[in-house]
Amino acid sequence: MKRRIFLQGIGLSAIATRGYTANADAAARFTHGVASGDPLSDRVILWTRVIPQKANDALTVFWQVATDQGFARVVASGQTTASEGSDYTVKVDATGLQPDQRYFYRFNARGVSSATGTTKTLPNGLATTFTMGVASCSNFPQGFFNAYRHMAESDLDLVLHLGDYIYEYPEAGYANDYAREVLKRSVVPKHEVVALEDYRMRYGLYRTDPDLQALHQRHPFVCVWDDHELANNTWREGAENHSEGEGDFHQRIAAARQAYHEWMPIRTANEGVQGPIYRRFEIGNLADLIMLDTRLVGRDRGLEYATDMLYAPAVAGEAPIADVAAFKDQRLNDPTRSLLGKDQEAWLDDALRQSVDRGAVWQVLGQQVLMGSVGIPSIPTDELARGEMTQEQRQYIAFMQALGAQGMPLNLDAWDGYPLCRDRVKAMLSRDKTNPVVLAGDTHNAWAFNLLDHHEQPLGVEIGTPGISSPGMESYLPVPAADLAAALKAASPELSAVDTSQRGWSEISLTPQSMSNQWHFVSTVLDRRYEVSSSDPMVCRKGARRFS
Repeated sequence: MKRRIFLQGIGLSAIATRGYTANADAAARFTHGVASGDPLSDRVILWTRVIPQKANDALTVFWQVATDQGFARVVASGQTTASEGSDYTVKVDATGLQPDQRYFYRFNARGVSSATGTTKTLPNGLATTFTMGVASCSNFPQGFFNAYRHMAESDLDLVLHLGDYIYEYPEAGYANDYAREVLKRSVVPKHEVVALEDYRMRYGLYRTDPDLQALHQRHPFVCVWDDHELANNTWREGAENHSEGEGDFHQRIAAARQAYHEWMPIRTANEGVQGPIYRRFEIGNLADLIMLDTRLVGRDRGLEYATDMLYAPAVAGEAPIADVAAFKDQRLNDPTRSLLGKDQEAWLDDALRQSVDRGAVWQVLGQQVLMGSVGIPSIPTDELARGEMTQEQRQYIAFMQALGAQGMPLNLDAWDGYPLCRDRVKAMLSRDKTNPVVLAGDTHNAWAFNLLDHHEQPLGVEIGTPGISSPGMESYLPVPAADLAAALKAASPELSAVDTSQRGWSEISLTPQSMSNQWHFVSTVLDRRYEVSSSDPMVCRKGARRFS
């Protein structure tokens, strides 16, 4: 189906500014909206940012939670402090709430009120339905966040953000020229973000976006970082996008983590902002939402074909030949390599056992990268010839297709690059009475997998959500989307459906009998006017462990 969506929509154009003061002389200014997150059955995190009139001044901030929009029935309230030390962001854990209830909340400082937000607690006990909107990969200088706007207009219980909420690149890096120059979606700071103040400024820029503000104001979030909240292709001891000239890597990551906890409505662990962010949410007896960190806390360095491939001894006068068997045996299948780390693997095993023991129907893994295996597609040379590519690109595609002919995966930055760790996790998921649902972001494309165990039997389903604005495969592979989808499916036995050319989000609905996914795609990210097209629902019945 399709329908026209205008910026005014159902009145959400005013949401991002209602209740704010634009008066720079006011005693306090709520500059970045309100947000809520990490709901439990009896509490939820509330967030805002408020700036004092006088620099370096601390502000007493009052907060209220009510069952009505007029705040005649306040059920929780308190006060906290906004100060320069936390970049004037405020987070409170509002407790004593009732399960499965929608609430209104607001803040006040020195007589100035914030916008009013709405949030919702998780159910406790019997739950008949639960709907999540899943998002990832929102790049400010690539275009408008129209998909966020559509999510804000949708009836959801929760927004699940799987990372790349911001991007760390400088002004000229990974940007759409039209969006940057004509739509004025350029970044601050203009350089790559490295220091704490840089990360704070970049979050501050993103949170001025009216569509993102509207989404935060309307629905609670559960979120995890991927790499771009830190640096591209991060692992526990380094990152592709970090060099010695940018200072100590661990200091940079500490700054990135601090800014993330300041600006996101996440419940900070007892260990503080440098503690783990993997955690579990009980959605009544319906599901456990198990959030993983596959990017930072335990990830070993990712392999790259270009730099890590092994080669057979060279023959005089001939080009070296990749020794794929040696690469797989010595590097890819190294049993010590992990995507999660030993501590998180053990924690996940325990979380899944607890979920089964308490009788939850669905085990939902919210994490960053694709678990389903994606093969290298075989693309006819005549199709490649029609596209505009450099000689270097053509050589790289030829190299990759040669690897694909030997059964190698497309993307080593995903679970495909850590196959033995994936085998261990799949063994956990294959226990009796589990109904696994894996959710992923990262790729900017839409994916649906029927995951298989080591006996090639159905294990569970996976949905990869499309990007909010970051471009997909259409930006670097000049192949019609339908042809590329067919080639990917032919190379990937677990792959059920894929869309590599549209931006949008995933709607996941859970009931005691079934899980369903529907993708919602926006027609453009370069115009405020857009259409939404929705896929047919994909349904997995309880016990089937695959899409029907």
